[in-house]
Amino acid sequence: MPLWFEILLRSGVLFFLVLVLMRIMGKRNPTRLTPFQFVNYTVIAVITSLTAVNIIENFFFGLTALGVFILLSLLLDYLSLRSKAIHDLVQGKETVLVVQGKVMEENLKDLRLTGEELLRELRRKEVFNLGDVEFAVMESTGDINVMLKSEKTPLTSYDLGRQVSPRREPQTVILDGNVLNDPLAEAGFNSNWLNEQLEKAGVTLDNVFIGQVDGQGELYLDLFDDSIQLPQPRVKEALYGNLERAQAEMESFFQETGDQEAKEIYENNAARLKELMEKLEPYLLR
Repeated sequence: MPLWFEILLRSGVLFFLVLVLMRIMGKRNPTRLTPFQFVNYTVIAVITSLTAVNIIENFFFGLTALGVFILLSLLLDYLSLRSKAIHDLVQGKETVLVVQGKVMEENLKDLRLTGEELLRELRRKEVFNLGDVEFAVMESTGDINVMLKSEKTPLTSYDLGRQVSPRREPQTVILDGNVLNDPLAEAGFNSNWLNEQLEKAGVTLDNVFIGQVDGQGELYLDLFDDSIQLPQPRVKEALYGNLERAQAEMESFFQETGDQEAKEIYENNAARLKELMEKLEPYLLR
């Protein structure tokens, strides 16, 4: 068998074999690998390469070495799920770096991390003042996660005691000028509704690069022709504005009318509409 054909055959077999094995080993973000995982994947890649180019001449020896590293990796992953002690031994554990604005110098020394490197990582998290940090920890992947002091964190609707509408993930219903029927149905709409929205926007389907429907049923369009400016959906704001105008007109009517019965009707309806607006505000304005 010619050498070039043997290398071609080895490479093809190993390509699909590694593809299957990587799917079995699970999804891993290359930027979030622990040191052990990084070395393990590197060794697997090296063994695969050496076997493919015939440096490891015995193909089955190469497969054996590859299988050992993959099987042991899967075994350790399984044992890590069953035992935290094994997980910490294999994957490592987090290290506290800052507590209530105080740097844990001994932990920095253990990690061989300088103060300047710590400050640089905090700046990457958009934290420029060490005194703003309540807690900071280095994960086993090397990432540093930061929790700010309560007075330094942005206010949320929960902090204000306000109720807001729940958010659903947006559905991409148009991609590259083609309608995606499954996401459209998932959003609760059909092709007739989509065609009506495109007609209102004054665009054709073949000019739409991406179309997304958010959890509130509003359609966002990105066109191939960027020179065309589309009005952004403001359905909820317009509805709230109409309610405000109606409530203001009722208040004006009951103040101006001389009919006592009509005055009471307008006043009661204005109060009820105002109460309704307070309930709808978190859903219409966010």
